Amino acid sequence: MIRIVIAEDQRLLRGALASLLDLEDDLEVIGEAGDGQEALSMILNQKPDVCLLDIEMPILTGIEVAEQLQAEFSPCRIIILTTFARPGYFERAVKAGVSGYLLKDEPSDKLAESIRRVMQGHRAISPELIFDSVAKKNPLTPRECEVLRLISSGQTTNEIARSLHLSHGTVRNYISEILNKLEVKNRIEAISLAEENGWI
Repeated sequence: MIRIVIAEDQRLLRGALASLLDLEDDLEVIGEAGDGQEALSMILNQKPDVCLLDIEMPILTGIEVAEQLQAEFSPCRIIILTTFARPGYFERAVKAGVSGYLLKDEPSDKLAESIRRVMQGHRAISPELIFDSVAKKNPLTPRECEVLRLISSGQTTNEIARSLHLSHGTVRNYISEILNKLEVKNRIEAISLAEENGWI
């Protein structure tokens, strides 16, 4: 029996997924979580074989949960479910070692089959998500993403310089480079574009 935890903040969708998967003879949903923090605790405590993680959840996103599970060396196989074909999300998911990356509107029998494939050591990825990720690569370096993430959290140039142990001038150079690479006029446009593509 393959034991599954589902993490999805939309209760109706979560319940529907659980009901459909429980109809399969070899699959058992052992837990349901409504946010990323709850999911992480449930996975670490109940040790399921597979967890289905919504990519955008409150507190922790599905990718953040996957990154933490990777850091904990959890043997749980992770399948990310998404409605967003954003290239940055796909890149981060691959780096976080996920076994599957699927669109939410896949038929339930295909989801069940993907879970079985993942348990056999294969990867399960919706083809549309791969094409979109190849089409639009993140032009920012990891450090530039970090700076932009701090800007989006409301930090000033001086605060970013302090938290990253950089000079004020270096941070200003990073910001200038970010605006150039993203071909935007200001920080707000940069944040918006980067978030839209899942780069931060």
